[in-house]
Amino acid sequence: MDAAGQESFREFVAGRSSALLKTAVLLSGGDRHAAEDLLQNALIKAAGRWQRIDEPEAYVRQILYRQQISRWRLKWRRREVTVAELPESGAADGAAGVELRLVMRGALARLTARQRTMLVLRYFEDLPEADVARILGCSVGTVRSTTHRSLARLRELAPELAGLGPAPAEQQPSRDFSPVEVRP
Repeated sequence: MDAAGQESFREFVAGRSSALLKTAVLLSGGDRHAAEDLLQNALIKAAGRWQRIDEPEAYVRQILYRQQISRWRLKWRRREVTVAELPESGAADGAAGVELRLVMRGALARLTARQRTMLVLRYFEDLPEADVARILGCSVGTVRSTTHRSLARLRELAPELAGLGPAPAEQQPSRDFSPVEVRP
């Protein structure tokens, strides 16, 4: 890689690594060390092809997703359980947000890597089902069914998150409007 390529790569890493790390943390179930390893490996692979990459961020994200897929396709499974620790002190006004993040992080960590990857791609990355299917190398139907089962499992693991979504139809306020008679 020439000097201009090295400088371009350094600028990319400095400017986009925090956003890419957030995605990697979500993909790894909240394990920051695993996320840093995931991102580091993705950046190493991208550096080797830097001169030929048209869209660097999309390329690195693709590497992140595929590496995560490779991890959950391995024969052996890691038997560690990630445990969220409460902060030592926190402001009263932010306590609810902190608690919510801890609940969400714990629930995501208890999902399988495949379920977590599907949810991250669909809802954090806000990708359409077709794009998720293309990235993961599966059908749109698989994305739909896995996402559906993943959300159901997430609701099961963290029932306190149920109040965050839109209210079910029977709980929503009635929108019945009586017809207005218009006379000419």
